Amino acid sequence: MDPVIVIGEALVDVVDRPEGRSEHPGGSPMNVAVGLARLGRSARLVCALGDDERGASVRQHVGASEVQVDATAIERTSTAVATIGDDGGATYEFDLDWRLDPVRVPGGTPLVHVGSIGAVLQPGARRVLDAVRSRPDGTIVSVDPNVRPTITPDRDAVLATLEPLLTEADVVKLSDEDAAWLWPDRDVDQVLDGLLATGPGLVAVTLGGSGCVIASAGARRTLPAPAVDVADTIGAGDSFMSGLLAGVLASGSAPADLDADELGRLAALALACAAVTVSRPGADPPTRGELPAEVAPAAAD
Repeated sequence: MDPVIVIGEALVDVVDRPEGRSEHPGGSPMNVAVGLARLGRSARLVCALGDDERGASVRQHVGASEVQVDATAIERTSTAVATIGDDGGATYEFDLDWRLDPVRVPGGTPLVHVGSIGAVLQPGARRVLDAVRSRPDGTIVSVDPNVRPTITPDRDAVLATLEPLLTEADVVKLSDEDAAWLWPDRDVDQVLDGLLATGPGLVAVTLGGSGCVIASAGARRTLPAPAVDVADTIGAGDSFMSGLLAGVLASGSAPADLDADELGRLAALALACAAVTVSRPGADPPTRGELPAEVAPAAAD
């Protein structure tokens, strides 16, 4: 099985909780790569890492899930300081170096996933767009904006960088908070309509604890989130993305052709992945065996 390629930041989450500070490998694209691998998809992570203890911890972490690593060498591994609030929500401050060597997407690659800081922060963002534009025919492209206004606060500049990627995308996932920041004058349905009109065949908007809305060219579904005791929300959206992509690949259908029933199965799988992740500390996505029996088959070929 040719690996899925995930391009973007891998870093170390420095997590401040009332009981103390801890460090864990993180970064949205890294989490997606690990999530896909745990769901049975071979994955290659294209990122930037330092030759240091934190870089070694990232390699060890993704290697434990059999994710291949292709890392551009940087002076020090990037970090994100995450502060956990009383509700389990996380806020972030970043120390990030995002440079990337040219990326080649081999023939037979089923999917390229990009997003988050790596999709918009220069100079690496140019390499990301080049890789997407040079992909072989038949390779699906997915994008998760996962906006970080503390790093890239200029909305117009972020949109100008994202728009070429969104035009190339087959699948787009974003949170309702992302949507509100990027397009403050649109409601969720208008965001879905606008994105579907620009090229993507499948768009999902997550609604926090309320579930998600998912739409293709011909169908739209709203699903509630499973009830769960929340440890924290770190990596929840990334687990949703992994589940969604695993389901798309397993479906064998073009994203734009998915009907209402297929959308429901994909959304249920993605929401179940996120529910497992928020039930335990840190970005710790589930294996297929940890998913409820009624949704796990949607991730299998």
